[in-house]
Amino acid sequence: MNQDLMKQHVAQAALSYINDDNMILGVGTGSTVNALIALLPQVRDRIKACVSSSEASTAQLLDLGFEVIELNDAGTLSLYIDGADECDPHNRLIKGGGGALTREKIIAEASRQYVCIVDESKMVPMLGAFPLPVETIPMARSMVARKLVALGGQPIYREGFVTDNGNLILDVHNLKITDPVALEQKINQIPGVVTNGLFALRGANTTLIAQADGTIKKQ
Repeated sequence: MNQDLMKQHVAQAALSYINDDNMILGVGTGSTVNALIALLPQVRDRIKACVSSSEASTAQLLDLGFEVIELNDAGTLSLYIDGADECDPHNRLIKGGGGALTREKIIAEASRQYVCIVDESKMVPMLGAFPLPVETIPMARSMVARKLVALGGQPIYREGFVTDNGNLILDVHNLKITDPVALEQKINQIPGVVTNGLFALRGANTTLIAQADGTIKKQ
């Protein structure tokens, strides 16, 4: 089973978590979530509205006829489904390859259950092979980069990219993430950082992992 089929397979498996009537569903961003969104019409009768983590996902949901509302109008969500760039054995994640990390982190925090959907290539014993995205306000970019170098990373400015929030992304290479919770907190304390792509303080409750042999592993 190739990667595209694995994404479709795990997205199909995630539909079983949409099991309440009139649910306001949190929807993430990325290629695996795109596969999920394409399948949501199968459970349309259970979804009252969606809260989306990106303009791209919002556009897809609207095209399929779903109502998309603001998180401020939704309150606490019962379920958020999103992908990840990396996932460790403790359901701690690196996210933000698509640049939507801040809204993703906000919706994850506002949700009682976070189901992460990935294929097996995203599973790692320790986070950090994937560069860690850090969203910064524009005026702080160079200063934040110097602070990240002091933490042992190699920040690379994601040129030509602006987040949905009007900010910039630094992708930090070569970090040794032995304590994801501590590093997430430390980076977030740097003035000018909006947030970073470590989802360790609030990781996934459940990760569904598509395997090349066609099975789904639950972690």
